[in-house]
Amino acid sequence: MIPPAPVRPFFGRGDEREGQSVTDVYERLAKKLDELPNGYPATESGVEIAILRKIFSPEEAEFALRLGPMPETAEQVAERLKEPVESVRSMLALMAAKGEIGCFTRSGRRLYCLMPFVIGIYEFQVDRIDEELARLFREYEPALLGTLGGHPPAYTRVVPINRSIEGDLEVLRHEDMRRMIEEARSFVLRECICRKQRSLEGEPCTHTSETCLGFSMEEGAFESFTYSGTIIAREKAIEVMDTAEREGLVHCTYNVQDGQAFVCNCCRCCCPLLRGIRESRAPYLLARSNFVATIDGTRCSACGVCAEERCPVDAVVLEGAVHTAKLERCIGCGVCAIACPTGAISLARRPEAERDEPPRTLMRWGLARAACRNAHPAPPPPPPAGPESPASG
Repeated sequence: MIPPAPVRPFFGRGDEREGQSVTDVYERLAKKLDELPNGYPATESGVEIAILRKIFSPEEAEFALRLGPMPETAEQVAERLKEPVESVRSMLALMAAKGEIGCFTRSGRRLYCLMPFVIGIYEFQVDRIDEELARLFREYEPALLGTLGGHPPAYTRVVPINRSIEGDLEVLRHEDMRRMIEEARSFVLRECICRKQRSLEGEPCTHTSETCLGFSMEEGAFESFTYSGTIIAREKAIEVMDTAEREGLVHCTYNVQDGQAFVCNCCRCCCPLLRGIRESRAPYLLARSNFVATIDGTRCSACGVCAEERCPVDAVVLEGAVHTAKLERCIGCGVCAIACPTGAISLARRPEAERDEPPRTLMRWGLARAACRNAHPAPPPPPPAGPESPASG
């Protein structure tokens, strides 16, 4: 349930600027979101402002401007803003329940922060998205993807399906999603907004809709706010992973070594990250894993399952009588290997020159990304994709 609005309004008080219009509030919020490492680029059409108008009330937008990316308690926010704690707590709770700001538990304390648009505000609109918001998101996609994937380090990272990896290879923690889930203590399951958006556009996806997992090392981390999700046990989280792998979905998470908090299980028909890889529109949207598919030609029956049904980035091709995987296109997800009826496919380590090491933490990722964005402004957005490309989400 969304909590009641605060006792006193925040819009137009505190840091108000004389003569500002409501539009100014959204423009300032868009600029602030674009100053985050993830980015929120301006467009000639102003669609990014229309999206914020749809999600935030003017009062909520003004309050979001008073938050930063560093987590704070309600008491800390109230002290900094010189506002009554209860009014601040009520507003924070309202906005967190609507997926407009971040809220999580750390060491038993409830913390709040300004979230990036992606991954963050957009994904948490899964219960609020309607046809209008889906249309706005689709219109904004080219510009947004151009910024998200326009600068290193890569935004997200593929995590390989481990049972497809050759048995004698060492697998690091950030390469083992099941290990992360086994170590976590809290779990929440959400509907995939990518698939929901596509459904609202009249192109429903055939894959399971509830495949987005949030997890935390904190006990009871999601008891206050689930962001439109359902709290589940570890056993259910593992079942979700099993389902995703059977359906050929790709595991993606933050491009860091430590501090992962979610896994998206992505399909080629709806996921803008995979689409960006196929179309080479944004090279830093998704880091491939440090593995690559290898196909044993003596065991390949050329059945076509890997190339026609499983590979999300068109990396498997038929050469003569057998299939081969193209090193330069393969993202090392492993969805082809576990479906090969003859067991001809496995994942091997990429050549050392082709490997990359993700930043240690999300903080280090953000610093590196911000430095790169400041030094190298984003290139102009690519032209909209052709009719084959589904909506983002």
